[in-house]
Amino acid sequence: MSTVDSQQRVLSGMRPTGRLHLGHYNGVLKNWVKLQYEYECFFFVADWHALTTHYGDSAIFQEHVLNMVIDWLAVGVNPGSSSLFVQSKVPEHAELHLLLSMLTPQGWLERVPSYKDQQEKLSEKELDTYGFLGYPLLQAADILIYRAGYVPVGADQVAHVELTREVARRFNHIYGREHGFEENALAAVRKMGKKSARLYAQLRTAYQEQGDHEALEKGQALLKEQQNISIGDRERLFGFLEGSGKMILAEPQSLLTKASKMPGLDGQKMSNSYDNIISLREPLEEVENKIATMQTDPARVRLTDPGDPEKCPVWQFHQNYSSEETKTWVIEGCKSAGIGCLECKKPIIDAVTAELEPIQKEAAQYEKDPDIVRSILAEGSETARESAKKTIQDVREAMGLNTW
Repeated sequence: MSTVDSQQRVLSGMRPTGRLHLGHYNGVLKNWVKLQYEYECFFFVADWHALTTHYGDSAIFQEHVLNMVIDWLAVGVNPGSSSLFVQSKVPEHAELHLLLSMLTPQGWLERVPSYKDQQEKLSEKELDTYGFLGYPLLQAADILIYRAGYVPVGADQVAHVELTREVARRFNHIYGREHGFEENALAAVRKMGKKSARLYAQLRTAYQEQGDHEALEKGQALLKEQQNISIGDRERLFGFLEGSGKMILAEPQSLLTKASKMPGLDGQKMSNSYDNIISLREPLEEVENKIATMQTDPARVRLTDPGDPEKCPVWQFHQNYSSEETKTWVIEGCKSAGIGCLECKKPIIDAVTAELEPIQKEAAQYEKDPDIVRSILAEGSETARESAKKTIQDVREAMGLNTW
């Protein structure tokens, strides 16, 4: 698949560092289930990324990789509609990471916002490693090896996608300038026919001289429609349109996802490290007990004390799970002390257990026969590797590494 044709491809991954919980489900997995029917999706277990913060702990892979994929399947991620695989089973990720590291300035990695932020948050770990510094570049390689057009991210991850775009742009600028590039591009324009060639020239001028991004999008759409030019010419014209060289690595776009407001049981972000989670396969009676014993507004010491839903973690659950009618009942009942905290929690208990019950039944089927999951990952890894090999071949050729 060419860099042009792969623009409807989505790439996303998850690190196997703990049990998946309601935060993962509401923040990532529901979106994956939706995207798999709109794009060509590659979803991967980011086990190499897990090593950046959990090196030395080999048990995490034994415990979490298979379990994480079982959860994916149980919530509706469909291996018939998307490719599921393990990062370390596609060594082309590592090769592209190595090759890109040769031309990526160190300062680009040091300025990624999460670099110092994560070092501070995980100060108990020894993170002054080459791998931790370079993990945003490994992320870039993960995306670029599949020439993905879109990467679903929250607002806090946009900087990582922008780094990926800069790396692709730099690579294309350095290695996309084939001998006679402009002459070859102009010859390719003539093959489009007079009408399309004229429109292409107008859109190229509008983008390069006036910065008209709408013209860029129209030009890219025009190229995708062309039937009488080769894949190589099309990618050459993609680069010529942008003012760079031949497009070898595609620049991805951020596909902004709605931020999950799923809190932990204590009102903080739901996280394994905070021990405040409801995991997807937790026994339902334990789920009920956890919600029933959640902390509430500290001002409500007695049943007759009025409360403020905005100061209560349970209210954040209502915002995710309750109807407008129920939320109105909660606000009025809490502020007037007309309902007690346990009474307020009952609709949440019912909603969460109703959501988890079918997920757990589906997961139980895969737990009984984990070889099915292994087969899904093996098939997905084969599909992923087939695509990755094509990209690495083009990269090696551009860098002069396929001459021996």
